[in-house]
Amino acid sequence: MDAVGADDEVGVERGRVDEPGAGRDLRVAESEQFGVEGVEEVGPGTTKNYFPSRDALLRGVAAHCLEQYRSRSAALAGAVPPVDRAGLAGFLAALLRDVAGPGRARVLAYPELQVEAARRPWPAALPAPIGASDFAAHGHLLGAAGLPGGPGRARALTLALHGSIPHLLAGAPNPLAAAGLDDLEGFTRGLLDSICPDEQEAP
Repeated sequence: MDAVGADDEVGVERGRVDEPGAGRDLRVAESEQFGVEGVEEVGPGTTKNYFPSRDALLRGVAAHCLEQYRSRSAALAGAVPPVDRAGLAGFLAALLRDVAGPGRARVLAYPELQVEAARRPWPAALPAPIGASDFAAHGHLLGAAGLPGGPGRARALTLALHGSIPHLLAGAPNPLAAAGLDDLEGFTRGLLDSICPDEQEAP
């Protein structure tokens, strides 16, 4: 999906969303950090100057998420991908570590958009370009690392990584330990071993 197609799909209105510039980005960042529900409690003179309704804020958050996702994807695409199983496990662990650390506020917006999509039909398209792109990206990473790929394995890897995000965002120790997410390198190594067993070690 190209940039124009993605913006059309999420219903971004460029005249309203992109024009405020730095002010819009600040208000969207605040909404991502504190939750889209917060717009209902924000008085005149702040976020509502840029987003007069909750639906407008949802579109703004989605547009901002897409911008950040494209920027990070371009940076990753320009880097040399991992070339073996161990390298890929370490790379995926680093991505998950970012979810629970520096990228927490950014990533928190994605599940909030998905929850909103579960409540009402129209927001379902907002996070769709991000989630859909991950399946192809993970399939590419498997192939680059010399592991068996294909749509089925890419789906399994993507859904497992996506499923870990709520636990990492919440940070509760017991669920993290039960899921193996208290050891991210061990988690990603085990995940790859399950999805792409090493033929030399198979019985």
